[in-house]
Amino acid sequence: MYKKVAFSLLAAVAAVSAADASDVHQLTKDTFDDFVKTNDLVLAEFFAPWCGHCKALAPEYEEAATSLKEKDIKLAKVDCTEESELCQSFGVEGYPTLKVFRGKDNITPYSGQRKANAITSYMIKQSLPAVSILSSETLEDFKTADKVVLVAYIDASDKSSNETFTALAEKLRDSYPFGASNDAALAEAEGVKAPAVVLYKQFDEGKATFTEKFDAEAIESFAKTASTPLIGEVGPETYSGYMSAGLPLAYIFAETSEERKELGDALKPLAETYRGKINFATIDAKAFGAHAGNLNLKTDKFPSFAIQETVKNQKFPFDQEKEITHDAIKKFVDEFSSGKMEPSIKSEPIPETQEGAVTVVVAKNYNDVVLDDKKDVLIEFYAPWCGHCKALAPKYEDLAALYAASEFKDKVVIAKVDATANDVPDEIQGFPTIKLYPAGGKKEPVTYSGSRTVEDLITFVKENGKYKAEVSEKSAEETPVAPAATESTSSEAAEETHDEL
Repeated sequence: MYKKVAFSLLAAVAAVSAADASDVHQLTKDTFDDFVKTNDLVLAEFFAPWCGHCKALAPEYEEAATSLKEKDIKLAKVDCTEESELCQSFGVEGYPTLKVFRGKDNITPYSGQRKANAITSYMIKQSLPAVSILSSETLEDFKTADKVVLVAYIDASDKSSNETFTALAEKLRDSYPFGASNDAALAEAEGVKAPAVVLYKQFDEGKATFTEKFDAEAIESFAKTASTPLIGEVGPETYSGYMSAGLPLAYIFAETSEERKELGDALKPLAETYRGKINFATIDAKAFGAHAGNLNLKTDKFPSFAIQETVKNQKFPFDQEKEITHDAIKKFVDEFSSGKMEPSIKSEPIPETQEGAVTVVVAKNYNDVVLDDKKDVLIEFYAPWCGHCKALAPKYEDLAALYAASEFKDKVVIAKVDATANDVPDEIQGFPTIKLYPAGGKKEPVTYSGSRTVEDLITFVKENGKYKAEVSEKSAEETPVAPAATESTSSEAAEETHDEL
């Protein structure tokens, strides 16, 4: 980070030189159309200079632009404080918003992570056809096009397998590069017989092979399992992937890379046994030790181990007084897997009395309040330190008071829960998160993404609740926060309108 030195000509010259050397193209309404027309593939960032997440993205975006330059994939940016009309024309509601352009009319949201290597990988996948046709001359290069690639070996006459693989490639093109070959000799050289899919990876055993019946769902499941490292690493780039995998995640906390490797190696046979059923990963306890608290572990005693049931957000911490050995962890994991282990539940005490119009929820009464099937329940997941939550609080209290004084007082509940002090079954990626659990539809909660005004929240409850409850508001002044952003990015990068976990 540059230090600000008053009246320093040298600093000014350095800043100008850095700007001139940028591989990210800054566009305006006068240059945008021509730029996307003359470049086959463009990733554009719509940002605001004051946006904290935009500032965090900037060096990663710059690094990715430099990496992609040799592949003729362009990265651009638009300052929405200067080009508001241009940003509005593309439906930009929050910052940063990233979109992939293939010309002016073919636009898709960027759905990757906000790290340089992830941006680079994502855009390389976008530049490739859904399925690259491979030969003996191009196969080796394709194997290393990304950390994981899928190659199908299929007879040219096998129309069904070809169609299945192509359709899967179209669906998952953002996740993996797909290649295919009809060369039987090449398949034989790779140790397979058509039809087969080989997943080549730059870790673990190097490749995995699928030889069962060509079914799209089966191949997708195979790819998801085989592309996950046997002992991976939890970090900003991988967290959302683990959370969305639908499998329990076993965390190995340790403070040094040497200790993480030692423990990972010791537990590798166990990870192999439970492959496809439980994901195992190390986590840097020095950098991310605070996350241990989210798993009901002490945050000052490492190494440690815990399993998170990601779907139900249940936590199973291993006793930190015990040594982490293969045998001890095997016994623990076996008990978890058999369903004999009770989850650890962190909860504040149930309030003896409810003060204020907003119902205070804790883990111990979460099901009784939020999942009461006779009531529409709007609940805010907040953190005490969250600035946006503090700004919302008086408006949220006003909202609750309106419903409490209405004909819907026994049908609509406005609630809140401190998600840092209570285990909740929902995956919360940023604060505040607001969800509506409608009566008769508790399994399908609706996440709120609009502006945080009393008026808009009333509309949300009316449109999504069972009782279509509407109350009148005396004065609707907008909460002084940025408008809610579109949900087009990953959990690791919560939008500017949320304080991150």
